[in-house]
Amino acid sequence: MRDLIVTENITLDGVIEAAEWFNVANAAGVDQSDITETLNAHMAGSDAVLFGRVSFEQMRGYWPNQTDDTSGVTDHLNMVTKYVVSSTLDDPEWANTVVLRSLDELHGVKDQPGKDIVATGSIQLVHALTATDLVDEYRLFIYPVVEGKGRRLFTEALEIPVLRLTETRPFDSGVVLLRYRRS
Repeated sequence: MRDLIVTENITLDGVIEAAEWFNVANAAGVDQSDITETLNAHMAGSDAVLFGRVSFEQMRGYWPNQTDDTSGVTDHLNMVTKYVVSSTLDDPEWANTVVLRSLDELHGVKDQPGKDIVATGSIQLVHALTATDLVDEYRLFIYPVVEGKGRRLFTEALEIPVLRLTETRPFDSGVVLLRYRRS
């Protein structure tokens, strides 16, 4: 069985909506090679990504067009299987994309042989994955910013599973990776 990993960039106060705070690590002028190395290791352990429709369309509009990406993200996203959960999307218009009409179809995907499936962004989908106890691991890249407003990863309406910390890794930029697995 494949693991479903939720990877999110998140502020100290739990906001995951990408805004100006997301660039805080880059603006510091600090070498980002440590984060890139970690992201490359995570990508090597996965062969699929999972998006909600809105995040999928944003990714599809950006990543396939990148020609000077040295991080490896463009190549990874163009190569791996992309799953998008949508009841309205007909033609995904991005190679290696499979449209799932419901979360029920995700059970079958997790049962297939393969590497990790990574969900990122897609807050509405991630909330649904958490609520249905489909997430095996959370990888949270904590940015040293307090946003004060915005959509959060964990809300009062969600019943959060018991999690155990499996890794803590600080980066030169002040970003910290926290990895939690379902107990």
